[in-house]
Amino acid sequence: MRENVLLACGDCKRRNYTTTRNKKLKTDRYELRKYCRFCRKHTEHRETR
Repeated sequence: MRENVLLACGDCKRRNYTTTRNKKLKTDRYELRKYCRFCRKHTEHRETR
């Protein structure tokens, strides 16, 4: 039931992280504040399709 998703940085748009989510419980896209090693700061990361 869980699906792998990619998280992309909001600033540089690079895909940095992978995580899993339950599609039935969480229908909207994930948005997390994570560290981007390319920007060298914490930025908003969104789920990509």
